[in-house]
Amino acid sequence: MIQALFNKIAPRYDLLNRLLSFGQDQFWRKRIINFLPKQTDLNILDVATGTADLAIMILKNAKQVAHVTGIDLATNMLRIGQEKVDKAALGACIDLQTGDAHHLGFPDSLFDVVTVAFGLRNMPGKEQALSEMKRVLKPGGRLIILEFSMPQNAFFKAIYLFYFRHILPFVGGFISGDQQAYRYLNQSVETFSSKEIDSMKAYPLCFGIATIYVADKLA
Repeated sequence: MIQALFNKIAPRYDLLNRLLSFGQDQFWRKRIINFLPKQTDLNILDVATGTADLAIMILKNAKQVAHVTGIDLATNMLRIGQEKVDKAALGACIDLQTGDAHHLGFPDSLFDVVTVAFGLRNMPGKEQALSEMKRVLKPGGRLIILEFSMPQNAFFKAIYLFYFRHILPFVGGFISGDQQAYRYLNQSVETFSSKEIDSMKAYPLCFGIATIYVADKLA
């Protein structure tokens, strides 16, 4: 269902991300760069890469990164992502491929960093997916997760929920032609449990609308 949903909204996905987040989605992704290790020639796996926004942003702004492999189940998203990669002339540094976070087709200890931006809550087997991400990390490697979260301030939380429950589904549905997809978005955020990543260091963004989670794999 999730795969079909994202394939359907792929043509309008980037536009709606910018519009519905008031451009903050790009700012949040760029903040991930601050948490990348400082050593050179980093090899990164971007899980649930979608249209490759994060992969492209990392290659353009983090000089210590040599290569990013992006995986996603939604082939329509990857097709748009590949067009963006080619336009940015980053084809030699970014490899996009179909892949399932629950069963990563890579050997153990291959990547210096694994990133996931707004994808973990869509994975039905979160614990298995996280276990796979840790498996493919090198000893001392870093897992970085960017995900929507719930503001703690009661007043701000009320405004946030009203927007997510009423305005976002209407606007998203009108532009994308699939209101159910944007109903799913607010429902997935509200029901997302962070217990799988509670042990990670958390860095809230924009009053807690989104959070960056960071953990290093023990050597």
